[in-house]
Amino acid sequence: MFLDPTFWVAVGFLAFIGILVWQKVPAIIARALDERAEKIRAELDQATKLREDAQALFADYQRKQRDAMKEAEEIVAQARTEAERIKRQAEQELKALIQRRQAQAESKIAQAEQAAIKEVRDAAAELAAGAARRIVEAELKGAKADSLVDRAIAEMREKLH
Repeated sequence: MFLDPTFWVAVGFLAFIGILVWQKVPAIIARALDERAEKIRAELDQATKLREDAQALFADYQRKQRDAMKEAEEIVAQARTEAERIKRQAEQELKALIQRRQAQAESKIAQAEQAAIKEVRDAAAELAAGAARRIVEAELKGAKADSLVDRAIAEMREKLH
């Protein structure tokens, strides 16, 4: 039996196990495994908490995005309303401007008509006065003729103006 190599392997193995137990290696290994298990459990708890936080943050961002879209739609609607109001106001101002310009043009036309009528009257008066003078000069001679012409010219000017 002492010469059998299996016996010595068994004795060596038992001695090795005995030394391990005597040095409390199983307790050290158990403690290391327990610490490793605790560390893994803490990491899992932290990962779960991070996942829950991420889900809450994601839900918050989704809500903020919905709110932002709603606000953007409100801004667009308000801008359209404001643009329509500005358009109506511009149309009204344009109509008023056209009416003012038309009234100014009509006023200028009326003034031009009055000026033309005055010029025609003045020219007619001058022509009539000149014609009267020539007729009177041709038919009347002397001081009597001059006084009649002057009086007729003055009367004609008063009546035409």
